[in-house]
Amino acid sequence: MKTVIAIVCSVVLFMSCDETKKVIDVAGNVQLTGNYTVTSLGGSPISENAPTLTMVALDKTIRGNTGCNSFFGNYTLDLYALSFSDIGNTEMACDPPIMDIESAFLEALRNTGSYDLENSMLTLYSKTDRSELLIARKERNEGN
Repeated sequence: MKTVIAIVCSVVLFMSCDETKKVIDVAGNVQLTGNYTVTSLGGSPISENAPTLTMVALDKTIRGNTGCNSFFGNYTLDLYALSFSDIGNTEMACDPPIMDIESAFLEALRNTGSYDLENSMLTLYSKTDRSELLIARKERNEGN
């Protein structure tokens, strides 16, 4: 009888932990939803032709503009682990400085492993060494 009770307690505990994780993941998705403008890329500030991105929790998609081309993709969030996949973009040619920013921006998305969102500033970190890849400012909604 003690074994059955222990198994039932273990299952309930495991299920409640799983539900807690689901709640945290949903909250993280909702928190990330919004429009962002990149202010720093690889530690260098960006003022002109700054990439923009929009994250949508409903379908876990990302889209935006690289400063030259439009891009789109998907994201996965698991607590503070964040990754982007299936990133595609249009292929217009722009002047070299803009294309350099675009290349670095798309590479930063592909290398993202975690994030931090504090005071409306989103920081993406590398999945290999947790170095800072980019910082983006979350835009305020019109209603706020």
